[in-house]
Amino acid sequence: MKNPGIPLLILTTLILILVTIFAALGMAFSWVFYLTVLGQATLVFAVYKVLTDDYQTDKTFRDWYEDRPKSEENN
Repeated sequence: MKNPGIPLLILTTLILILVTIFAALGMAFSWVFYLTVLGQATLVFAVYKVLTDDYQTDKTFRDWYEDRPKSEENN
């Protein structure tokens, strides 16, 4: 199951990088302002989607890290 919030976070990151580029290039203030507002709105929406996602797992703290080999657990 794909988390719908992750593409929104990627979009938010791209918008805010674009804001930085526009500000550095001296674009009109209105463009920078509206992109900033759009970026903040998408950030809030992305956080809402991630926190309200119906994600369930069978992992527990006893599983620890999945990339740790079983042989190192006994050391």
